Amino acid sequence: MLQQTTVGAVIPYYEKWLKIFPDAASLARAPLERVLKAWQGLGYYARARNLHRTAKIIVREFGGKMPSRFDDLKKLPGFGPYTAAAVLSLAFDQPYPVVDANVRRVLMRINRIRGQAEAKHDRILLERLKPHFPVKGAGPFNQALMELGALICKPRNPLCLLCPVQPSCLAFACGEQEVIPRPKKRTYRKLEAVVAVIRKDGKILLQKRPPSGLLAGLWEFPGGKIRDGESRLTALAREIREELGTNVKNAQYLISVRHSYTQFDVTLYVYECGLSGEPRLRRNSRRWVSLKTIQNYPFPSGSAKIVNYLKNQGGS
Repeated sequence: MLQQTTVGAVIPYYEKWLKIFPDAASLARAPLERVLKAWQGLGYYARARNLHRTAKIIVREFGGKMPSRFDDLKKLPGFGPYTAAAVLSLAFDQPYPVVDANVRRVLMRINRIRGQAEAKHDRILLERLKPHFPVKGAGPFNQALMELGALICKPRNPLCLLCPVQPSCLAFACGEQEVIPRPKKRTYRKLEAVVAVIRKDGKILLQKRPPSGLLAGLWEFPGGKIRDGESRLTALAREIREELGTNVKNAQYLISVRHSYTQFDVTLYVYECGLSGEPRLRRNSRRWVSLKTIQNYPFPSGSAKIVNYLKNQGGS
């Protein structure tokens, strides 16, 4: 849950998740759609799917208990060396060091290792950490390093005067703590799309994204990307014709919604419209849904903003 998200923002999601899925067995039994809905708002939905798959394996092969061997953990969906080491040190007090973004930054500054904070530095960082790593108490040690990076040795404006390891920090001694590690330039691909709010008998038409790829398995409103040279209304008419096999009528602009995903900065232009004929319905991936039950469906964050708008408008 903490990927690209702060602890403060995650806590409400974490607490809600544990109420819904208090153990591996309850998570394994749940339908995937319920899992995705519980995850909604956190992004990186592949992690929710991996958690679901992992819970099934833990119940089936390990009697519902988390395995305590590195080789077993690495075979679980979504588990790499970092996650396996975190589980073993925090849950089982085994001497496995954890290197996340915060720890990597702390160790690069202490050892004055220049460059961007990338995994290619981890081997030398672990070698430098090895003499200081405890045989017992690995969990608290790892958590202390992570907290040091999150609260004191921050990416910008580190609080060096409050840092307990400042006397050992080579970057501080050389006045380079602000430039180590070198910041990454994050670029987003800008996309514009049109989506349609289509109503019938008090219900709204939703469709499900494919089971693989970006935002797999989530629900959304019909529509799609605006092509080069297209107006919004032209794109809306084309997308609805391609997706639903019918034509748009009486399109009225509602709102625009902007949201950033992993690599994309997307603006959604939302129109309420009618159709000239019946849309093509697919049994499991396109359906009419009432505003009362729409909250039970997992949406990408951009589409969730549209749902909130519709609910706040009282369905009008």
